[in-house]
Amino acid sequence: MKYLILRRISQILILGLFFASNYYGVKILQGNLSSSLLFGVVPLSDPFAVLQLYLASFSIASGALVGAAIVFAFYAIVAPRAFCSWVCPVNIITETARWVRVKLGYDKDKKFVNFTRSARYYVLGFTLFISLVTSAPAFEGVSFIGIIQRGVIYGGTLWLFVAFGVFAIDAFIGDRLVCSKLCPLGAFYAIAGKFALIRVKHDAASCTNCMKCKLICPENQVLGIIGKQSGFITSSECISCGRCIDVCDDDALKFNIRNLLKEKNQ
Repeated sequence: MKYLILRRISQILILGLFFASNYYGVKILQGNLSSSLLFGVVPLSDPFAVLQLYLASFSIASGALVGAAIVFAFYAIVAPRAFCSWVCPVNIITETARWVRVKLGYDKDKKFVNFTRSARYYVLGFTLFISLVTSAPAFEGVSFIGIIQRGVIYGGTLWLFVAFGVFAIDAFIGDRLVCSKLCPLGAFYAIAGKFALIRVKHDAASCTNCMKCKLICPENQVLGIIGKQSGFITSSECISCGRCIDVCDDDALKFNIRNLLKEKNQ
């Protein structure tokens, strides 16, 4: 439960800082997840949103460009898809939906709607193409992530309906459908995090093949080495949530830092 608790603290704290800035003037983190200022000085921008804006207009403000570069570099270097599990508020909704789905037994034989995990990359490409041909940021206009996080920060009721819709889709319509199979932002960060340094490392000698990690992992296709060989989980589709570590009774999984130079020479 350690990493689950830490992630919830991170997600709620980030939204709380945005909320406090908007309502109480606390100048630590101003704005929202799409565009913000850290300590009133450092610009932070959603690089996927900035890319859409650039394709739509072929121009971008220097502050947005710098902010996007900072955020992109952070997630590209630190850990793959860390935004998805440590920052994005939708993760709280979809993990709750998954819990409900398991309790109802829908995870075993009732998928209703199913897509391959590669579908998100097609959605990503389609989003960028639509942004280019319509001169408007395609995903930003309908982003469930944007609607929910802005609703929490600024108020309103629309986000509640969107949040319930996301919950209903993952709980009753498709298993891990929203984040693992359709979200273009997740696909974007999977590509960005290909060479990220912090990864889950597996110790095959300690593993008893209980496979609890595969049952709980939202991207269990990345756990191909479990029970077979020691090494890092190298797929950048891993969301760095640490849920596999939390449930591993064998102490066979831990976060560690990759040595990219050593991997290159092997």
